[in-house]
Amino acid sequence: MQEQANTVLILSVGQTIEPLEFALAEHVPQGVVFVASQGTQAVAGELVRRYGNALRFHTLLLDDPEDLGEVFRKGREALQKALEWEARTIVADITGGTKTMSAGMVLALTGQGVTFSYVGGEQRDQQGRVKSGNERLRLLEDPTFRYGLREWEGFRRAWNQGDYRAAQDFLSELLARPLSPSERRFYQHLQGVAEAMLDWDLFHHKAAWQKLETHLEPALTVAEAWGHGAKVRVLQGLQAAKARLREILDREGRPTFALLADLLANAERRAARGRYDDALARLYRAVELAAEADLYERTGIELRVAATYPQPLQDLAGRKTPGLKEALGLAFEIDTRLGHSGTLAQQLYGDYSSKLQGLLQQRHSSILAHGVKPVKLEALQGLQAYLCERGLEPAPAWPSW
Repeated sequence: MQEQANTVLILSVGQTIEPLEFALAEHVPQGVVFVASQGTQAVAGELVRRYGNALRFHTLLLDDPEDLGEVFRKGREALQKALEWEARTIVADITGGTKTMSAGMVLALTGQGVTFSYVGGEQRDQQGRVKSGNERLRLLEDPTFRYGLREWEGFRRAWNQGDYRAAQDFLSELLARPLSPSERRFYQHLQGVAEAMLDWDLFHHKAAWQKLETHLEPALTVAEAWGHGAKVRVLQGLQAAKARLREILDREGRPTFALLADLLANAERRAARGRYDDALARLYRAVELAAEADLYERTGIELRVAATYPQPLQDLAGRKTPGLKEALGLAFEIDTRLGHSGTLAQQLYGDYSSKLQGLLQQRHSSILAHGVKPVKLEALQGLQAYLCERGLEPAPAWPSW
């Protein structure tokens, strides 16, 4: 087992040895990883000669200290070495080396739990170097920690993938950090918005509306005050989506085209995450709901609610509609008895044997229905294309970050 190093110092090596020695004296590390160029390895070598008996050393050499990509890779290698030494604290001093080396080291080590330091001082020589004996060490806060960039990036990815539970978890991590009052207010309301979107994604429309009513406008107000265009864009997009949610709630529990568009959008989100079985199950229901919505929007008749049938159709009111074909057949017969022709419900029934049955076959053999097979993307796309041909489009996608 390797000997543990409580503190490891990653040193960017330049031509001047004094600031590096000052950093060593201030940080008192048990291990040092040098990132040096071909022209500065002698400086690292001199430090090893002077302190090699007391410290563990490892040197990483750059072929080109002006190559940002190479510096980045060496910075990650230095971090890996520190972790191999089981360091409890890792400090990266970016005083020495080229500006590219400093930039590359910061890029490589931000968000990795590393503390940065810089050796400066007010008294400098003609070359701009700090005069010996006037060095001052400054600890630099990792900006990714201060601004929660790792957590925000995790939130952004989770939201864009439709994983609203994970999005809430990342916001909880952000809220656990020290925040300004406006930051705390924004993230608290944004968490409420994320909760609303999860409710909506699970078809809990009323709960989603209530949470959006509480949290959306305050979150947008803060984003506008900050002038954060991306945040404003997303939250304004959710305001437009919220209006579509209101359409569903205005006729809650009714088979409407607004509900159908919402279901189709839900299927698209499942498909985007590779959950083809779930998506196809929603499209299967969408075919039936399309017939129900068409009938309801034109006549006020709800296919499965006997009380909505007019007196001349009461003999049909008690007919069972256990499956898709039976539901389409009943809608067809109701329209025919009412003297309607060419309706969407009738078209769907007419297409069942010639088109729909084949498109839905993979649904029947799916492990989520009556079989053991997974759904292929092609089956999903075929049914999506058919519904699109019939003018049945999903609601606009929710905005992404």
